[in-house]
Amino acid sequence: MRVKLILPALTEAMSLYWRSIKYSLFPPLGLATLAGYLRDSDEVEIQDGHVEKLRLDDEPELVAIQVYITSAHRAYEIADHYRRKGAHVVMGGLHVTAMPEEAALHANTIVLGPGEEAWPRFLEDFRSGRTQKLYKSKNRTLAGMPGIRRDLIKRNLYLVPNSIVVSRGCPHNCDFCYKESFFQGGKSFYTQHVDDALAGINALPGKHLFFLDDHLLGNAAFAQALFDGMRGMRRLWQAAGTVESALNESLLEKAVECGLRSLFIGFESLSSTNMKAHNKNQNPSGQYEEAINRLHSMGVMINASFVFGMDDDDASVFDRTVEWAIENGLETATFHILTPYPGTKLYARMSAQNRIFTHNWDLYDTRHAVYRPAGMTVEMLEDGYWQAYYKFYRWRSIFRSAVVKHSTTETIRHLMYTGGWKKFEPFWNVLIKAGKVNKMLPILESVLSGFGRFSGLNYKQLWKLRIAKQPTKPPSSG
Repeated sequence: MRVKLILPALTEAMSLYWRSIKYSLFPPLGLATLAGYLRDSDEVEIQDGHVEKLRLDDEPELVAIQVYITSAHRAYEIADHYRRKGAHVVMGGLHVTAMPEEAALHANTIVLGPGEEAWPRFLEDFRSGRTQKLYKSKNRTLAGMPGIRRDLIKRNLYLVPNSIVVSRGCPHNCDFCYKESFFQGGKSFYTQHVDDALAGINALPGKHLFFLDDHLLGNAAFAQALFDGMRGMRRLWQAAGTVESALNESLLEKAVECGLRSLFIGFESLSSTNMKAHNKNQNPSGQYEEAINRLHSMGVMINASFVFGMDDDDASVFDRTVEWAIENGLETATFHILTPYPGTKLYARMSAQNRIFTHNWDLYDTRHAVYRPAGMTVEMLEDGYWQAYYKFYRWRSIFRSAVVKHSTTETIRHLMYTGGWKKFEPFWNVLIKAGKVNKMLPILESVLSGFGRFSGLNYKQLWKLRIAKQPTKPPSSG
């Protein structure tokens, strides 16, 4: 059987906002996971529209397309094209699950929710000629999954080919998140068995790993067992967590000891009012700086995420947030305009309030306002978003943020990481066009390997010294 698995490019990747390096970071691991359920005799290809031009002149029998909201229109075009050629088209992913009736107009079959159980059921039906129009995930488990088809991943096209996922979902329920819609009332946070996760890590070459889990530290017992098993592997890794998990002293120490060097944290807002309104209770009010100091004291870089346009925000939120991020020495930051994705509680609430003024999915990219904000105009929100990026990543801000660390070595590492990520776009573009972006991985490993090493002090001692030097202040209430 000839099978083609496609990740269409997001709208952003075809616009003026495109940063080549952003879309050359990680391979489409979800599609490689689905490929693991196919037979050895099947002819399988994975194509990622972000890093390669899609070939549409082939003749697959089965086409599976993963759909995100701002790739929806492109995905539908591709689906319609292959259906006209006689292929059976299956569509799944976040947007398909949120908008099944819309997606069903362009597919022979749609899959709602996680695919680990629904996808093999579909394959069995397809081979026997009795496919259904709709498949829903029923049983939620990662036990007994086949191996991920990493042989189908074009490693040279990605800076971080060693991405890995050992859990699904998140234990929290922020109202702007797709989670509840995607998991449709079933189990929405579950993990692999620790031994299976460790086996997957062991199978990866090199030193560097990037965990793409929504919240790797969300199950403390699983995470501790995983980190115990990773000790001695000499890995360097990055992941996502929360303020709350960064304050878990024993868990964080185990993570650092086995190689954690960078943590993504969704701070989202400095306003406790905003956090309560969006049910983000895993960010304890007044403890942001404590979490930052603890991570930095252990040599862990922070990639912070902030969202603008919540109801407690006014026009001052942009400068206040950027200044706070610089003063706290954050290495990188991503900024977003609050976006009410269909299927979320936020979408339902804003729809009921008649605040959403467009359903052009191309604009649901967190760079455009698609609703009427409470504390400013649409134009102020979009202008402030762009100004936040400019002000945080200008050289004088990068230098100010770097020297907060009070260490020459740490300052140099900060400059290398932040400057290299944001200030050398032409260099990245040359490597990407040449198909050699992965040649920079050893340099990334070298930068990361310098973090998390302290002579003469253990983590607890260094953290106490850092806290004593920089008293904790509660974040602004906005």
